[in-house]
Amino acid sequence: MTSYLLIIFCLMVLMAYIFDITAKHTRIPGVILLILSGMVMNYLAFVFGIRIPNLSVLLPLMGTLGLILIVLESSMELSISADKRRLILSAIGSAFLLLTVFTGVVTWICVYHFQLDVKSSLISILPLAIIGSTVAISAAVHLSETDREFIAYESSLSCIFGILIFDFILLGNGALGIGIAGFAGELFITIVGAVVISTGLAIVLHKITHQVKYIVIMTVIVLVYAVAKLIHLPSLLVVLIFGLVMNNTHFFKTEWSEKIVNFQAFAMELISFRGITGELSFVVRSFFFILFGYYTNLSDLMNLTNLSLSALIVLCILLIRGLFLLALRQPLIPLLFFAPRGLITILLFLSIPDHLMLPFMNEGVVTQVIFLSILVMMLGNIFFGKRHLQTQNGSSQNT
Repeated sequence: MTSYLLIIFCLMVLMAYIFDITAKHTRIPGVILLILSGMVMNYLAFVFGIRIPNLSVLLPLMGTLGLILIVLESSMELSISADKRRLILSAIGSAFLLLTVFTGVVTWICVYHFQLDVKSSLISILPLAIIGSTVAISAAVHLSETDREFIAYESSLSCIFGILIFDFILLGNGALGIGIAGFAGELFITIVGAVVISTGLAIVLHKITHQVKYIVIMTVIVLVYAVAKLIHLPSLLVVLIFGLVMNNTHFFKTEWSEKIVNFQAFAMELISFRGITGELSFVVRSFFFILFGYYTNLSDLMNLTNLSLSALIVLCILLIRGLFLLALRQPLIPLLFFAPRGLITILLFLSIPDHLMLPFMNEGVVTQVIFLSILVMMLGNIFFGKRHLQTQNGSSQNT
């Protein structure tokens, strides 16, 4: 039995790796193929009568680990500098406003047209408003450097803002003003603590001479995240700040700090740390999407009522995004199509208590929204991504 499990494990990793490689050429995101693979495995297990232990309890754990690794991986790719100020501010505005406007509009429809509870509507709609950073960033490799950076900042910040707002709504029970004031205080404490912890961890990473050090640093990050989560602090912010500190050491370069840290050697350490983080993130999120596909209810997924609702949600996402990009004077093509939903949407959906779940929300709707939004991104990437890149290259050569 152990040998069979090892074979299945290895085949799943290799399959996910093949999907990841072919995605760069076919432009078919690996997430879709992983979820479909999980569904096929479920069907084959049923046909051949293979008994598989219930692994659904692992979904929240793997999803949380995947979330931490994805945010860490994404934040270590973000560099902050004065020449990127306009790009960063545009991405911040896009991530926050698109998230809140979409959530607000759909919540208003649910409350005033269907007489549903405000908190239930907010907490159920919010996961659908968050851009899947891993899916978006990996699919943007064919775009221009400016568009890639915008998508990286926007999708990463969308995850951060979405989770912060989700936790605030889910855990808030008192008056709104008191809740906002308390949340602002928690945010300040988290930011200060995260900068101190991140700086300390960066120095420790640089100073450790033992061959086992990257896993130790990651373990501490997960530990800090879990402790912050228990005391109701915006824990994911700690992960984001750690990644930003690691990749923006130029802010910490002083005559005093250069006596403690060899920044050139640290840059080499960071390359290795990024590699380990990327590989762990790849394995965790691959198994998460395969498991999610395995436990997806096919009848919910094929439900035509669900499909019409999911299509309306995706159309609403694209409409609001298109209007905002025009107002922001960002190129509509191809950025309009890069608003996929992914792991964050699934993870937050699984975190919603049963009594706060809207009656029409189920795994089928969430999965359909993920599929449709990724399909839109894939088609936009195929038909417009390459043409847009060639146009930009041509204009840059002419100048």
